[in-house]
Amino acid sequence: MMHWIIVPVVLPALLAPVIVLVMRHDITLARIASVAGAVLLLAVAIGFVVVAAGGQTLIYELGDWPAPFGIVLVLDRLSAMMVLLTAILALIVLAHSIATGWDARGKHFHALFQFQIMGICGAFLTGDVFNLFVFFEVLLIASYGLMIHAGGRDRMRAGLQYIVINLAGSTLFLFALGTLYASTGTLNIADLAAKISEIPVEEAALVRVAAMLLLIVFAVKAAIFPVQFWLPATYANAPAPVAALFAIMTKVGAYSILRVHTTAFGPGIPATDGLIGTWLFPAAIITIVVGGFGVLGARRLMPLIGFSVVGSMGVLLVALSAFTPTATTAALYYMIHSTFAAAAVFLVADLVITRRTQDKLAPAPVTVQNGLFAALFFAAAIGMAGMPPLSGFLGKLVVLDAIRTPGLIGWAWTAILAGSLLTIVGFARAGSVLFWSSTAVDAPEPDAVTQPKATATQIAPAMVAVAMLAALAVFAGPVTAYLEGTATQIFDRAGYISAVLGNQDEES
Repeated sequence: MMHWIIVPVVLPALLAPVIVLVMRHDITLARIASVAGAVLLLAVAIGFVVVAAGGQTLIYELGDWPAPFGIVLVLDRLSAMMVLLTAILALIVLAHSIATGWDARGKHFHALFQFQIMGICGAFLTGDVFNLFVFFEVLLIASYGLMIHAGGRDRMRAGLQYIVINLAGSTLFLFALGTLYASTGTLNIADLAAKISEIPVEEAALVRVAAMLLLIVFAVKAAIFPVQFWLPATYANAPAPVAALFAIMTKVGAYSILRVHTTAFGPGIPATDGLIGTWLFPAAIITIVVGGFGVLGARRLMPLIGFSVVGSMGVLLVALSAFTPTATTAALYYMIHSTFAAAAVFLVADLVITRRTQDKLAPAPVTVQNGLFAALFFAAAIGMAGMPPLSGFLGKLVVLDAIRTPGLIGWAWTAILAGSLLTIVGFARAGSVLFWSSTAVDAPEPDAVTQPKATATQIAPAMVAVAMLAALAVFAGPVTAYLEGTATQIFDRAGYISAVLGNQDEES
């Protein structure tokens, strides 16, 4: 076994209580510990990608109990990529939170942050559906604490809606697990793939019910229509750096659909073949439409960004719904892009809103460093809308190229292109109001003097997030080559089953 696989789960799980018990009264020590943990996680994640690039699937059996009886963590190209994406985003968000002082506005920010990272990494690495549920619950608890960080009536109201929706999803998750276990006798993903493939179609009614229940649960996490309504309100009222971290939260839902439904219920399995894509594709199309019109109609900046995240999830899930290696490659590229794009736009919005005192899209006295903020917002908006030269343009291009199936191409191309146009118009309107129309509004001289200027450390995280979009475009070739290998490995169901169930005695 490769013991390093458990580090992304154990490291934040140990660090969080230490921060609470030892450093809760010293914000400097808490910051040092949290940053050190994030840096170490990034180093481990880079090592994961290097190891997984060879194409092998590595497992870690907790307590040395073999699968499918024990808890198994699985490291392959997909999980390694997602852990690395989480580690990079976490470091960017943490740097912004410390530089802007967000972490000091409430209690236990860094402990909750570490628990959040634990839940995310655990969800990406787990090899069974029950522990996916466990890590979902860790995510829910930590994200609720972060959501209401610094308090406020609107934040508490949005947090209540967020936790009610997710608790309902958790309840449905338990129903799905019970149905799945009753019909197969296992919850290990590899074992599910092996057993479901042997179930005759006429005896697979319960399996199909479980597959649909899981799709609904993952749809809640991914904010897919018709359960997308929680996201704009949650993201609009969460602290901006928390909303930036939540950019990876919706990807947990998309990852779960890709991992579970491709491996256990995916193409080639008679009992469930074609079931998920039939429902997922129209839901994704409507999600794009909802996101596009939400961006166009938003009257506040944070809800506008929230709706743009909804639209980007629709684009991602249109590609995933095809369940082919080519479309999956496109989906993975767009997943990376949309994570950094959402983070960039939230971090830039935080810099702007804190100097305008509110996020209403209406002319107001111009802020200090108006030109700098306008440039950053323009770059982040280009990335979010999918315009050249950043990676969003390439991401949508490869998604469009991957969806060529007769009967689907018209719907997919129309929705993605129209949604992109609505997003462009919405962000252009917001930018013109915030940075151009505001120049005509006179402000009293004392207000202009007391407005704090953004320091280099406050601006740097947003610039790094934008730079990641540029790097993703420049290195699109090597990145796509890695993702093509990842997609091939995802659809190698026999290889995954063999690695998890057939190599219990392998040691490393």
